[in-house]
Parts: sequence; C-alpha cells; structure tokens
Amino acid sequence: MDYSVLKKCILFIGIPAKELRNLLREVPHHIQSYKKNEIVFHLMDQALRVGIILEGCAEAQKFFPNGGQMNVSVRRAGEIIGPAAVFSKSGTYPCNIVSLEATTVMMFQKEDFLSLLQKDVRILQNFMTEIASMIYFLQQRLELQSYRGIAQKAALWLLMQASQTGKKSICIPGSISRWAMLINVSRPSLHRELKKLEEQGIISCKDATVTIRNAEALQNVLSR
Repeated sequence: MDYSVLKKCILFIGIPAKELRNLLREVPHHIQSYKKNEIVFHLMDQALRVGIILEGCAEAQKFFPNGGQMNVSVRRAGEIIGPAAVFSKSGTYPCNIVSLEATTVMMFQKEDFLSLLQKDVRILQNFMTEIASMIYFLQQRLELQSYRGIAQKAALWLLMQASQTGKKSICIPGSISRWAMLINVSRPSLHRELKKLEEQGIISCKDATVTIRNAEALQNVLSR
C-alpha cells in the first residue's frame, strides 16, 4: 500500500504516512476494485460500509419512477463514499454509487470505521469537516435548482466551484453531457449558453476546463 496516496485523503489530512500506517494496521479494512460502470453501493441496500476512493472516481446516481435521472455528486481519489447513509436513521443507501472508470476503494465496515475515528482526534475532526461540507454542498444544489435559466444554473455552478477551490479555472465533471445531467439541463442547451457566455467574454472554454474571465459579469447573469 502506498500510504502517500492516503495522505491526500480528506480524512487523513495532517497525519504523517508513518502514523497513518500504524493506525490502519489496527483497524480492519480491505481493498476492493471496480470496473467502469460497476455499482459500488446499491440503492436501498443496508448501509454497512464506508469507502475511501484510492484511484478512479464514482458518482451518486438517483433514478426516478418517470425514467428521469439525477447525478447527485462525483467523488474522486481521496474522497469518502457512503458515510451519510451509514450514520443516517434510515440506514440505507439513498442512491446508487457507480464507478465512472476503473476504481479502487479502501472499504471499512461501520464498526471498524467508528473505531478509526476514535483512534485519533484529527481523523474525527477531518470527518466532521467533511460531513459539514457535504451538507453545504446539498444546500448549494437546492439553490441551483431554484434557478430556471440554463445560463443562470451554469453561472451559479461555476461560481460555487470557484469559491470552493479559490481558482478561476474550473474542471467540468467529466464531460459537457455529465455536467448537463448534474445541473438537470440538456447538453445542447448548456453548450449553447456556454457559447454565448464565451462570446460575451465572461468565460472561456478549452477541453474540459472553463475559465472565468469576468467574475462580476458572471455574477450578474444570476439576476437576469
């Protein structure tokens, strides 16, 4: 195991590799690999496991009776999957967690994960910060849904990402199609609105990156 990879994990921020190695030796866990589009956690299954993504990425996908789909979030290497479901009253996973590419996960049973949190207050603090960030993210998603205009949704999403990362260049989540699904709009409509914003000099698009050229103008898009 390359413990330098785990140092990048939100849960283990501030913990040297040597200490982390000793901690993990005391806590049962296993490494599990998933192929692209394989389900890691199934909707409504009993939530008994928490995972840390070591390589690859996974997406929370929610399907509706009318055939619609909402992509809730994408989790990448170093991020945690399943904690909210594991510690919820319902005790079930509220959506499918699906690997978007070949993905490796360090998996803990609930009791073992609790043991890990109790072994070092830094891990517990990092975990609480991560849970708080998840709640904040969901609040932002609710705000996103309050806007009807496609340009407004794209602008708000870009501004949220810039605020979180402190950067003006934003990596879109996989592809334009996936980004469109994330904010619940059609791909052609999103592409059209991005082109308009680019022509106005508000943003620039290159490959999988959108750069904010005029943050004030992008903020003004929200009030249109």
